[in-house]
Amino acid sequence: MSLDIGENFRQEPLVQSHEVSEKCTQRTPSTIDVSQTLLNQEEERRIIRKIDVHLLPILLVATGLQFLDKTSLSFSAILVPQHLVEENYNWTSSIFYVGYLAACYPIVWCFVKSPLGKFLSIIVLIQKADDIAESHGEESLHSIPSLGTTDLIILRVFLGALESPLTARFSLITSIWYTPREHVSRHCFWFAGNSVMSILGSLMGYGILRYHGPLAQFRTIFLLLGAMTVAWGVLRWFLLPDKPETAYFLSPSEKSFTALRPRKFQRTSQLKRWSQKQFYETLRDPKSWWFLIFHIVTGIPAGGITTFSAIIIQGFGSSLSQTVLMTMPTSVFVLVGVIVVAGATPRLSNSRFIVMAILELIAMAGRLVIVLLPQEKKFARLIGLWMLSLVGPSLPLMFSIVASNTAGFTKKATTSCMLFIGYCVGNIVGPQFFLAKEAPRYEVSPVSLLKAVLWFPPANEQLLDRI
Repeated sequence: MSLDIGENFRQEPLVQSHEVSEKCTQRTPSTIDVSQTLLNQEEERRIIRKIDVHLLPILLVATGLQFLDKTSLSFSAILVPQHLVEENYNWTSSIFYVGYLAACYPIVWCFVKSPLGKFLSIIVLIQKADDIAESHGEESLHSIPSLGTTDLIILRVFLGALESPLTARFSLITSIWYTPREHVSRHCFWFAGNSVMSILGSLMGYGILRYHGPLAQFRTIFLLLGAMTVAWGVLRWFLLPDKPETAYFLSPSEKSFTALRPRKFQRTSQLKRWSQKQFYETLRDPKSWWFLIFHIVTGIPAGGITTFSAIIIQGFGSSLSQTVLMTMPTSVFVLVGVIVVAGATPRLSNSRFIVMAILELIAMAGRLVIVLLPQEKKFARLIGLWMLSLVGPSLPLMFSIVASNTAGFTKKATTSCMLFIGYCVGNIVGPQFFLAKEAPRYEVSPVSLLKAVLWFPPANEQLLDRI
């Protein structure tokens, strides 16, 4: 049975009342009048454009600022040379995802029980307070008396726990506002925030290298990002609606129509009720476990590269300023990949898994370039690193598959949780392939990452046969 059913739905110009099952109608809030949802194609496109303009930029900026938290650790790693020889840098990255993993289940419960927009805004504000505190804890990695290593590890655990709701929540928001046909392009749009903000972050890092004030450069990175995201979290409290029925930018009839659009595909809206039946159904579904294992394997190289990319580039013989600037093409590669995926996938029937396989093959070729070429071929190996980053665009495709093919809010939230459990495990394991004694070239780690990815097909053949 194909998993990629969302792309084959024909977008109907009208939403008729008989398309909504009795069970779904009972779940629909009383404020929704189905008779108000009969709109022509032009009106429907106008409403979708209005939703895009008001919703997607908020998700894009929020996703990008979240990703800068991860890349800022990589930037700080190259600012003080002593940092490169310390073994605990691996765990400074991995421990973030331990907190992320520990928070997955309670966060799923909060997904179901709390308003989406307000919950995210509160989490972001708390997270940034922890991030600003982390700017002091970073000194422990450089043997400067301040917070000890234990203090920094604790801060990183809390930071990971607070970040765990964000991406999964954005995927759930997308499923509430859009139909399956629209999922890929919208997931790719807000996921592109990672690349856009990474490019801006590289430029910001390049500017910080010119700063020689009383504040340490690596502390400046965390303080700036913390201040930016706190300000954005406050704005998001007012700008991001919890659901279509509470959207300030829609009229009452538009709210009714928007809320009902996903439900004609039997994608339920958010219900503040936990369904134990849907929870256990998810655990018995082989697809859920495939999502988990897939993300373990893709997360292993992604976690290592995100944490060590700046150090690896510096190991090619680049100066500090060159290293910061050469991280930008990595983000450009990912951004172009996301744009191509967003444009091509909806036009090709049942293509999401095929596109993910192609992206993984390109990333695998990049690993081979890094492993097989001699050290003197610096630019070619740098291109291999950029190719390796193309595993990134497979993530919004996987998010869209879950959003398009999972009905029931509890099941959708639980499936997303399993997906991110795999993501966490991969990102915990990935940095451990990078050993301090190999810095800054890390010759063994690409080989280990390649072996981990090659393990995936035979290990999952039986599971795929069951799907």
